[in-house]
Amino acid sequence: MTSEMQEIAITEDKPLLTGQADAAKVRHSEHSVETPHGILRVTLHGTRTTRRPAILTCHDVGLDSKSCFSPLFKFDEMQEIVKNFTLIHIDAPGQEEGASAYPPGYQYPSMETVAEMIPAVLQFFNFRTVIGVGVGAGAYILSKFTLTNPDSVEGLVLVNIDTNAKGWMDWAAHKLSSVTSSLTEQILCHLFSQEELSANTDLVQSHRERISKAPNLANIELFWKTYNSRRDLNLDRNYTFKCPVMLVVGDQAPYEDAAVECNSKLDPTSTSFLKMADAGGLPQLTQPAKLTEAFKYFIQGMGYMASSCMTRLSRSRTTSLSSSYSMDGSRSRSRTLSQGSQGGQMPPSPSQTMEVSC
Repeated sequence: MTSEMQEIAITEDKPLLTGQADAAKVRHSEHSVETPHGILRVTLHGTRTTRRPAILTCHDVGLDSKSCFSPLFKFDEMQEIVKNFTLIHIDAPGQEEGASAYPPGYQYPSMETVAEMIPAVLQFFNFRTVIGVGVGAGAYILSKFTLTNPDSVEGLVLVNIDTNAKGWMDWAAHKLSSVTSSLTEQILCHLFSQEELSANTDLVQSHRERISKAPNLANIELFWKTYNSRRDLNLDRNYTFKCPVMLVVGDQAPYEDAAVECNSKLDPTSTSFLKMADAGGLPQLTQPAKLTEAFKYFIQGMGYMASSCMTRLSRSRTTSLSSSYSMDGSRSRSRTLSQGSQGGQMPPSPSQTMEVSC
């Protein structure tokens, strides 16, 4: 296996223990990893310790690894996690910043094929397991990878997941949209809520300009068409993920209903459902503080960073827990986070389904 690699900073690999992160310099490097289905551009950030799983991310259509995840993983309170885990950011084929446009007639890989490229990335960096964090199309890709390679994934965070193939009505609406709207506007409708689009927020404006002027716009269109041609993952209680899962969606986001439907198909004893108010279509960009806190609890529930200190955000909140039972008798939990006075808080275990409104 060969690769092209640009090292930005290199230090000696050392096991990283909680509380010792500041003693080790962080490494950031970009790699072109050869896979059985082509080259993937991958960015590695961290100390590269393999004693714990890496956090592996996969971005949405119209974004790349930087525009999708940098605000979240550069957020101040996320640094405690970043300094204790290696981050592996995957860019879907041709979607990385500065990518050259594919020639006319290029056959873009299917969503399933992109998922099949991930094992080569883990092998390249010598990681046996990962915690996956995916948004939109990236969430679908990581879901497919996890179903095919259950032993390689210790946990999944899926933002704006839609596990269903497009139905006839969706297909007709997409065809109409492709005639009446530009590619940029189609993708913005995929990324943002109607409220955000109507308000033409600064975030919407910046992404509109970035996408419309992207040198690899033809590649983005190929990825967009591939995502809209995705197959149904056919999830149900008998065919589901074997690891803890946290589903995340913004209130009134384009994929709110799809995330709710996905939640109904997963194992309630290992699934957390986070519905974020005032988060719009991209909660990792608009509400990094809330998502950081939820992610931290998710990791603690998996048995990592158990001695981590409580964040300022959680100290400023009170938590109310109420239990309920579904029609089939399986236990579920509803957890509401609200602004309030200081209160005690226990990190949730992944062995419960939690619906969180922030």
